[in-house]
Amino acid sequence: MSALSASEAVIDLLLVDDHPMVVEGIRQMLLPETDLRVVAQANGGEQALELLSAHPEVRVVLLDLSMPGMSGVELARAIRAGWAEVRVLALSMFHDHATVAEVLEAGGAGYVLKTASRAELSTAIRQVAAGRTYFSQDVADTLLQNLQITASLETPGPPAITRREREILQLIAREHSNLEIAEALFISERTVETHRRNLLTKTKCKSAVGLIQYAIRHNLLA
Repeated sequence: MSALSASEAVIDLLLVDDHPMVVEGIRQMLLPETDLRVVAQANGGEQALELLSAHPEVRVVLLDLSMPGMSGVELARAIRAGWAEVRVLALSMFHDHATVAEVLEAGGAGYVLKTASRAELSTAIRQVAAGRTYFSQDVADTLLQNLQITASLETPGPPAITRREREILQLIAREHSNLEIAEALFISERTVETHRRNLLTKTKCKSAVGLIQYAIRHNLLA
């Protein structure tokens, strides 16, 4: 592997937590992972945004949800607004449905519990850096349980999703814009928007978060 390709393979990270010992613990945990490099550490949302401006190489932000001042969800929204290409991986001790849904709505690409092992955390980082989503098993179970409760009140049986709609659904789950989806699939933005509306109608979802939850429930993100 050449020096250039080796450099390109490294995933640069920003860690955000108001507890310095937690940040240092995560940094030390990831040291053996040679393709994961912590380039900056912040103890709050405002500092994190300043560091993102100073470190354009950051690809993934690992952030705690419970922080004084700017919360993790608020920080995720700010990152999505100012650094759309940066992926957000939430770290938390809690995995209630309302919190997980809020993180997804804010633009989070993944949600990992702080009890995760180094192997799981490393996998989660690589997954979201590659444009995919990642949820700890307990978090995924929480989403599924809520979806099952909702589904029990609806007509059973998922609607037929076409191959093209599935492709678009997967790209929506990876937070691609209509323009990016159009370019990836060699179709027009108008066509993408039509497919998006059809997906919302077929699945009876009201937002991209609902589509992501639907895709998780029906194993459509693989």
